[in-house]
Amino acid sequence: MEFQSIVILDFGSQYTQLIARRIRQLKVYSVIVSFRVSYDEIKNYKPAGIILSGGPASVYAPGAPKLDSTILSCGLPILGICYGMQLIAYCEKGNIVRSGSREYGRTVIDICAKGDLLGNIPAGGTVWMSHGDRIDKIPENYIITARSDNALCAFENPQRKIYGLQFHPEVHHTQYGTEILSNFIFRICGISPGWSMPSFIDTKIREIREQTGGKAVVLGLSGGVDSTVLAVLLHKAIGDQLTAVFVDNGLLRLNEGSLIKERFARHFQMNIKYIDAGKNFLKRLKKITDPEKKRLIIGDEFVKVFFSAVPEFDFLAQGTLYPDVIESVSVKGPSDKIKTHHNRVKRILDLKSRGMIIEPFQELFKDEVREIGRLLDVPEEIIQRHPFPGPGLAVRILGEITPERVNILQRADHIVIDEIKNAGLYNKIWQAFGVLLPVKAVGVMGDERTYADVLAIRAVESVDGMTADWVKLPYELLETFSRRIIGEIKEINRVVYDICSKPPGTIEWE
Repeated sequence: MEFQSIVILDFGSQYTQLIARRIRQLKVYSVIVSFRVSYDEIKNYKPAGIILSGGPASVYAPGAPKLDSTILSCGLPILGICYGMQLIAYCEKGNIVRSGSREYGRTVIDICAKGDLLGNIPAGGTVWMSHGDRIDKIPENYIITARSDNALCAFENPQRKIYGLQFHPEVHHTQYGTEILSNFIFRICGISPGWSMPSFIDTKIREIREQTGGKAVVLGLSGGVDSTVLAVLLHKAIGDQLTAVFVDNGLLRLNEGSLIKERFARHFQMNIKYIDAGKNFLKRLKKITDPEKKRLIIGDEFVKVFFSAVPEFDFLAQGTLYPDVIESVSVKGPSDKIKTHHNRVKRILDLKSRGMIIEPFQELFKDEVREIGRLLDVPEEIIQRHPFPGPGLAVRILGEITPERVNILQRADHIVIDEIKNAGLYNKIWQAFGVLLPVKAVGVMGDERTYADVLAIRAVESVDGMTADWVKLPYELLETFSRRIIGEIKEINRVVYDICSKPPGTIEWE
């Protein structure tokens, strides 16, 4: 390995990869490993420090993840976050109890001792909490460095360079989170920055060439940021060994299939097959309302259509990102499952077990992929596209999916995006879209009573998709949405605006 690293032990937090992301932003290499690894295995990564992630378990629960006992005595700086902090206290003979009031979301903390980790952090900052247990008694030779109204929030053992945070410095909503991680990485671990996206690109091109060895690679192309940047990276690495396949599943945005064909013909010179399979997908989705079943059916049908188009290949490439993966992991893995990702169906997993899947971006976030795209000269009009879910509009149509409902949402969603662009807000918003609800509402059009569909509009701001805030759009823009949608789409007579952040909600409704 070229660089010293920060090794992150994953205890199942949905934010684990976010820790790695924050560290990479500081140009330091980071690697995530299972909590089950031994210290001897950790040494292979040339660690300058170790971070213990959060997780959903209680340290006293049967089967709760534990720590190799030699890690705390290895001499390297260690930072425990949330469950990781509680685990340090547990291993060091402190005491953890179930809190009477769960701390969840934003919390104000008070810095009560200027230690190595929090020494330059202003008092009264806001942090992101997500825990039920709390530390009732700290271990011997540790000092408390921060508190909230409900619990102690940070401690450290400066002699042994062991530190704990009950909050999540990696989450965007924590004030001074980057500064806290910087203190650990640079001040305490003594690492010099040096890792970057150009080095990542060079490494991945080399790995792709070594893995494929001149054999045929196929890629499912959606036309979005992830698959497009991946196609360009793969083509740079292996040229005409790559065949990209674009499957129109009938669940795309308005006129998107034609737009993608035109865009790729204009900007790229690579082998692409275009397949119109909308009728197949809609037929299988008939009368299906359960979101998990929708995702599984779409994943299964995509596999069938895709493989019939390319019956012979050696490797399948996918633009899977880490948020896609982390939302599919089971608590036994150990993180809590949120939803099944559409490309984590059985056949894909079977191919993965046989070493036939290439996923160069599976440890990256959307903003990192965009950075890679710019370095590879992908046009800005593609890089700035809002994220679009793999299952398409199927997860934005609540209830049954029919061709008529797809068309209604396509037209409504087109108006939403059109007006956001007219307002000059498109590139300032992480994601905006319409959601067709499974209810109807009474309205009045002219002198007549109407009973028609309801559209919800969702717009969020985010850095990486792991957490998100709803966007406070101008009232005038919301009024324009409503006026145009109801005026131009007779099947809709009511428009509402979603003001839920992530968490507790997810960005998509299904």
